[in-house]
Amino acid sequence: MSYAIIGFGNIGKALARAFARKGIEVSVATTRDPKTFAADAAAIGPKVIAKTLAEAVKADIVFLAVRFESHPDVAKALSTWQGKTIVDVTNAYGVPPEDLGGQPSSKFLSKAFSGARLVKGFNHLGAAVLDQDPAVHGGRRVVFLASDDDAALEEIGALAEELGFSPIKLGGLSEGGLLVQARGKSWGRLIFKDLVKFG
Repeated sequence: MSYAIIGFGNIGKALARAFARKGIEVSVATTRDPKTFAADAAAIGPKVIAKTLAEAVKADIVFLAVRFESHPDVAKALSTWQGKTIVDVTNAYGVPPEDLGGQPSSKFLSKAFSGARLVKGFNHLGAAVLDQDPAVHGGRRVVFLASDDDAALEEIGALAEELGFSPIKLGGLSEGGLLVQARGKSWGRLIFKDLVKFG
């Protein structure tokens, strides 16, 4: 299984550090030349590899950690996303709901990535919290996941556990997914909730 993170801002770097802590190889990419951030990637860990966007999107599982408005630019990198799983880490805060046709932002975004299975996840924590080791006082930091694809939900849940997190599955994008999505100028009820699961 291969992994990539698209977007290398604070959230992208926090995700890269999660992979580095467990020694799991991950590609990182932006729309910029990878030479411009290769040193930053290498500083996180030897298995964090700076790549071009075209190279990174070949991964099986792609974490989308860009600004919500930038997702169409990433989607254009492939003509079809068949067989891939996208983890939507974006937050559409400030995007008017009417611009999304009244849909949850992840459902709207999924249309751009034709053929992909989409999981909303890893987006409810601020970068500074996501950046910390998820092992907390003998417990594990919670990440919320939502998807309309049960198999994809299981797959990303297993990966979250491998990265040291405790996944809580919220169900479909139009139900539980709304708890971790911004709508206009308001945040879902679980956004920024830093929870730790014990036992």
